[in-house]
Amino acid sequence: MAQTTVNVRIDEDLKKQFEIFCNETGLNISTAINVFIKTVVRENKIPFKIEVDPFYSEENMKHLKKSIKDLEEGKGVEHDLIEVED
Repeated sequence: MAQTTVNVRIDEDLKKQFEIFCNETGLNISTAINVFIKTVVRENKIPFKIEVDPFYSEENMKHLKKSIKDLEEGKGVEHDLIEVED
């Protein structure tokens, strides 16, 4: 089977963390990515759950923008800091 090269740009720290993971599991980056790709092709899906972070939902963004506006207009509520003993 002919081989080809795929170039991917990722964060440098993320790459280092992934290299550490691969080394600890006895893989190298190329092998780990090939395992991922083969699994995707075999199962015809991403082999893990991908979800939207609810923090970024339209409803939550509206709530956050309103809260920021209220604070900027001096409508915020000040709360006392409650210390809890161990």
